[in-house]
Amino acid sequence: MIARTQRTRLLATAAVLASASLVLTACGSSKSSSNSAGGTNPSAALPTVSADAKLAALVPADVKSAGKLIVAADASYAPNEFQDASGKVIGMDVDLATLIGQKLGLAVEVQNSPFTAIIPGISANKFQLGMSSFTDTKEREATVDMVTYFLAGTSAAVKKGNPDKIDLKDLCGKKIAVQTGTTQADTIKDTITPDCVKAGKPGVPNDGDKFDLQTDVTTAMVSGRDQVMLADSPVVDYAIKQTNGQLEQLGDVEGKAPYGVVLAKGSALAPAVQGAIQSLMDDGSYKKVLEKWGVQAGAIDKSVINGATS
Repeated sequence: MIARTQRTRLLATAAVLASASLVLTACGSSKSSSNSAGGTNPSAALPTVSADAKLAALVPADVKSAGKLIVAADASYAPNEFQDASGKVIGMDVDLATLIGQKLGLAVEVQNSPFTAIIPGISANKFQLGMSSFTDTKEREATVDMVTYFLAGTSAAVKKGNPDKIDLKDLCGKKIAVQTGTTQADTIKDTITPDCVKAGKPGVPNDGDKFDLQTDVTTAMVSGRDQVMLADSPVVDYAIKQTNGQLEQLGDVEGKAPYGVVLAKGSALAPAVQGAIQSLMDDGSYKKVLEKWGVQAGAIDKSVINGATS
């Protein structure tokens, strides 16, 4: 999911193609405050994690000598990664990155980066890890390695009561809000609008109303500027909570796929990161982090390197 190839999502419209349905996969962004909302507790302390000597021994010498991991995140995708009132980057991915570092005996520095700059930054050795709700895809695995740690799909949201009577099987001519660079944005341009045109219907205006920040997508929905928004399932859940029910989910979560920690292709660090994540899953720390951010529905119990399903 940069393209944002990017965070991933695919949407097809059944009214355009009888067999098509909402099939979106994860990744997007949302800048938000750190106020707790329905099921989230940002101020909760992280679990205590000790370094694992066997895992630490897997860390490459250059990383070990530096003593820290530099982790990139697009801090605009609450509750996965976003900024609190002081500008500090927080969220599920940040907490998991911190615990991965602790398992490996390393400090962690999270740097806020535009989503589309993260994979190039990893390839250029600017960052060791990318943790920013990246969906693990075959396409991404061609250029980077990915260690799975979460499962998410794409959700749609509309204003409470669905006043515009949006039908996800027919989005032709509808005003859709998405984050810039997401696969959702690509899918509107590459799939939804062309299918609408083929069916003799109007395409999505401007191939979607695109915003740099997911929070602006949410604002566009609340204000009535747009009729439907598409984003990753945990992000839509969070937006609904943060807007005090002004929005509601439309349809089911579709296209579930794993999130992956991004590393340079062939990185010797990948086995250490995979081992650390699996250890966090096994000792219960992982689950506590997900519960802190209200995203435990996306929990998995096994982490693998390059586990893309499509």
